[in-house]
Amino acid sequence: MSKPLETRESRIASRGIFEKIYDDYNRREYVSPDPLQFLYDYDDTVDREAVGLIASGLAYGRVAHILKSVSRVLGTLGPHPAEYLKGTSYRDHEAALCGFVHRFTGCAEMCSFLDAIGAALREHGSIENLFLSGWRGDMIEGMENLALAFCRYTGQDNLYLLPRPSKGSACKRMALFLRWMVRRDGVDPGGWRSVSPADLLIPLDTHMFNISSTLGLCSMKSASGRAAAEITRNFKDVSPDDPVKYDFSLTRYGIREEMTVEELFAKWHMER
Repeated sequence: MSKPLETRESRIASRGIFEKIYDDYNRREYVSPDPLQFLYDYDDTVDREAVGLIASGLAYGRVAHILKSVSRVLGTLGPHPAEYLKGTSYRDHEAALCGFVHRFTGCAEMCSFLDAIGAALREHGSIENLFLSGWRGDMIEGMENLALAFCRYTGQDNLYLLPRPSKGSACKRMALFLRWMVRRDGVDPGGWRSVSPADLLIPLDTHMFNISSTLGLCSMKSASGRAAAEITRNFKDVSPDDPVKYDFSLTRYGIREEMTVEELFAKWHMER
């Protein structure tokens, strides 16, 4: 149920509604079930970013299956995943994850991804340093360069766990990983210091696309990379320094059983 695109003035006027939703629901008590919850177990940023890549990469499909798969992988890495990954090989992961399957991701792909994270950490010291090596101030270019780096480590042209924007993907899971690592508030744990929240791209899937379209924040017909860029630009009118600020609180509607999308739309129209 889409509507005409809101004007810049109307988006700015709606800031109070977005802020109220943020104040009400951007809290850790509303995180579960969400793969983000795994990052809270790691105080070291290098551990957190490694876990974040794994959790976001597997964040597709039914949430119960996502949580089970992430738990299975993390259970093989011990309390200090970064150190473990730097000191292990593909064969180590293969032995530990024999039989692993998460929808389209089998054991071989998962082991290759873990091996690539370890190689990145050995070469750059952190995933943040790797990202910064290809960062020129444009988020889509930065995401493309991060994905290309992992392609080089794995010897593949494109990775399902970390797709390239140039292949047409909205790269929702990579955008989600970056939100987790760059933003810092009651929900997003942060840890990266060299990238501004103002540069982030909205993590766009069908759920967020439908919400954004109905709220008049998107004119596109599908959840594409172009749609993610448009929605992010429109959120910049509301929150210039932090355009993905409202992503978590808005998407609780329709994810948590007690919060329906219909309730969000009713609240939106009532407040306006």
